[in-house]
Formats: sequence, C-alpha cells, structure tokens
Amino acid sequence: MSDLLPTRLLLISDLHLQPGRPDITQAFLWFLQHKARGADQLLILGDFFEYWIGDDAPLPPADEVSLACRELADSGTKIFFQAGNRDFLIGSDWLAQSAIQPLPELCLWPFPDGQLSLLLHGDQLCTQDLAYQTFRQQVRQPAWQNAFLQRPINERRALAEQLRSESQAQSQYKAEAIMDVELSAVLKALTTAQVDRMIHGHTHRPAHHLLEQQDGSQAERWVLGDWDKLGWYLEANPSGLKLISFDLTCLQPGAQHQTGTPL
Repeated sequence: MSDLLPTRLLLISDLHLQPGRPDITQAFLWFLQHKARGADQLLILGDFFEYWIGDDAPLPPADEVSLACRELADSGTKIFFQAGNRDFLIGSDWLAQSAIQPLPELCLWPFPDGQLSLLLHGDQLCTQDLAYQTFRQQVRQPAWQNAFLQRPINERRALAEQLRSESQAQSQYKAEAIMDVELSAVLKALTTAQVDRMIHGHTHRPAHHLLEQQDGSQAERWVLGDWDKLGWYLEANPSGLKLISFDLTCLQPGAQHQTGTPL
C-alpha cells in the first residue's frame, strides 16, 4: 500500500449477501458502479455474505459479486476485506480471484483526515454474550476450521443453516444489551491501539458515538449499518466522515434513484 493518505475512502459491512435477497446483491452492484467507482479504497468490515462454507462452495451471488469487485479494482479502487462472524471462512482463493486484499481482525488504518482508526467487525466487543464468545473462540481455531472444510459440502451447508437458524432463534430471547457492544471493551480496545477512533459493524445499529476515555481524552465510535431496507456506507475524505444511507427500493427497475441521506 502507498504511504500516501487516501483522499476518498468508503467502508461497508453486514450486507449478508444470499440467494434469498437478490435485491441486496443488486444494490451492492449498483453501489460499486455509482458510489465506489473513483474512490481510493473500499473496506468491507465483515458479514459480506450470510454465511460461507468454503471457497469450493460459494453462495450463488459470489461469482457475480467477485466479477464486479474485480472490475472495480481494475478501475483503480483498492478493495479490502475483514472477516465477520458469518463469513470468516472466506479464503485466499476467492479473495484473490475478486482482487480483494485480506485484513486482520483488528486493523489500524490511515484515514484521509490524517487520523489512524481502529477497524474491526465488532463481534469481539459483545463481551456480555458469553455463549457467543465461547463459540467464536472455538470456530476461529485453525484445527476446527480445517476439520470443517474437510467435510462434504452438503454437510457443511446443513451445519451452516442449522447454526444460522439457532442464532436467529437465540437472538429473540437475548437482552438487547447483551447483543450490543460492551463500553469497557470499546475503551480497552481504543487504549490498547492508542487511537481515538473506532469503526465497526456487526450490531446493525448505525450511529456515531462520542466517548470519554479513562485519561479524559475524547474518542469516537462509528457503527456501520446492515443492508436490509436501507443500504449504508461510511464515506471519509479530508474534511471528515459521513455515515450515509440509501433506500434499496429506489434501486428497483423503474424507481427513481436517490443520492443518499447522511445520518
């Protein structure tokens, strides 16, 4: 990567691309063509796909998405991917064919305004959800992943669907606070990274939070939105950051497009 700061940077997360939501896939393709083209960098902070069971068995939108990402990269926009809790098995083969560069699960990134920002998917910060954190620690182990990827594709798909259903069912009974980030975990991560800005997704609660750190200094936390009825992206340029949403229904054939609404 060049040492020069980017002049226009876009961040997205939690698209949950899947066969059952072709509208989101089409919205993403529109976003690449009309919003991301011309940007220096596009960073995808996890849960790009609803689930991923191996590069040898991608979900049906993956080929179309891969081609569109490569076309964007060929136009000059660098694309980076940070794994989420749904797609941590996306491997180097699919990323390479898509011209996407992988990022570690915690990453310091230079922004156009000159500040370093801490990037992460965000599930690491939900420390009150002890059951999930135990599960996360298990499935992020190379031994578990290797064993899973050795299974037949139909078994992997069945297990992924089962885990997905269980997660959705459990979410209905968990307290809202448990599924949100823990403030102490946020402050600890900022202190460890020695930065004043964090950006993450995962919680599906788009917002801009101002925080006071333990030493009294000010910090900020930007939360990216999930793509459902709205699409979300964070745009950064030398003058600052802006969280923008757009209506997915406006992208359907015959509808009038809108440019987006800042939060």
